[in-house]
Amino acid sequence: MSRLSAGTKRRVKRSLAAENPTIWVGKGGVSQDFLKEVGKQLDKREMVKVRILKSALEEGEAKSIAMSAAEQLGASLVEVRGHTFMLFRRRKK
Repeated sequence: MSRLSAGTKRRVKRSLAAENPTIWVGKGGVSQDFLKEVGKQLDKREMVKVRILKSALEEGEAKSIAMSAAEQLGASLVEVRGHTFMLFRRRKK
């Protein structure tokens, strides 16, 4: 997991602010299918907004779920706000 510059964080937050989450963490938690789908979206757009449903929060708090997902995907966690978090991963050249 790499550190993001302040400018990159700001750019990701600004571009995802008005968007709705494109993927949800359900009661299955951070499963292989979830990771595969988020990975696909990161490859396509570099950034993704994820919403954690209340049923998934039983296994831990939002920040720990977000950090676990980011770590497994090799992505950077941009921000956790409530039950929503943003991930960023540079495209592979």
